[in-house]
Amino acid sequence: MTFNTYGDRNNPCLLLLPGLGVSHEIFLPLIKLLEDKFFVIAAGVDGFLIGEESCFTSVDDQAAKAIAYVQEHLGGHLNVAYGLSLGGKILSRILERNEIVIDHAIMDAAPLLPLPKWSVDPLRYYQSLNVWTCYHWTGFWKWVFHSHYFDVLLDECRKVWPYGKGKAVRDGYKDVYTNRLESIHGADIHYWYGTKEAFVARPQAEHLKKICPDAHVIVFPGMNHGQFLVDHPDEVASRIKKINGID
Repeated sequence: MTFNTYGDRNNPCLLLLPGLGVSHEIFLPLIKLLEDKFFVIAAGVDGFLIGEESCFTSVDDQAAKAIAYVQEHLGGHLNVAYGLSLGGKILSRILERNEIVIDHAIMDAAPLLPLPKWSVDPLRYYQSLNVWTCYHWTGFWKWVFHSHYFDVLLDECRKVWPYGKGKAVRDGYKDVYTNRLESIHGADIHYWYGTKEAFVARPQAEHLKKICPDAHVIVFPGMNHGQFLVDHPDEVASRIKKINGID
């Protein structure tokens, strides 16, 4: 895991955790809007690092590395943490372990529940093909595999594919969807998702509300997986600042 920092260390600390198949660079437009108000730490998840071959280990291992970084460099405290998809799953595990203090946590379409065991292997190989085609294919096959993606997300997938390839995608997908969030700790927890991913995301939000009734669930109309971050970084930045009490 890598940690890329931006802004003034004396500002409130914001940790960003990216999704499966993409690097920390998916956050660059958001970082430009926040680095004057926050000390931003954009993590790179093992298996999805630009220019560096690596293997995905596990959600718990990535959570442990993020926790260790915060303990060593930030006094064990974050003002805000935002995790997208896989990053949200890692964030949920950080909150479950309860070894650092996070004032405000945002999980964007985080998978918090396991899939049926019979479905995990077929779906992780399908997902691997999905990301492989981002890097290799256009035209008809792109249309077949990318019906639920959009161009910016495809471009982000292309950046990291050569360094972790299908194994990182398959290993990440399997670990994400074979673990259940059992408990969670935090004073202010938010869960975001878009209406176009509601079939998958709504059960995750409902599970979170069962174990954390005070969690804030926000649904964005017309948005697909990761699309709110990509299409509206200004709105994401505004919400993060508001959550942390910054005008």
